[in-house]
Amino acid sequence: MTDTTRMTWTWLVLTAITVGSWWLAPAQYSGTLRASVPITALVLMLTLIKSRLIIRQFMEVRTAPRWLKLATDGWLMVLFGAVFAIYLV
Repeated sequence: MTDTTRMTWTWLVLTAITVGSWWLAPAQYSGTLRASVPITALVLMLTLIKSRLIIRQFMEVRTAPRWLKLATDGWLMVLFGAVFAIYLV
């Protein structure tokens, strides 16, 4: 797969995730905002996927040493785990 093709597919996936996250918002259906733990968890998971794609594809970590790939994945897990824990408190 060429770099151009990879970047195009990554961009399409990022766009689809963004539209999907917007579609999950309950305010667009009811007109009122209300907290929903399952929807928040799903949107955070989609954000985690988007962040990993951006780091791997657009920041060239996919060609980096294994330790850097593991470090960025670990950092993302800790970050999003902390964000979700703070949300639940």
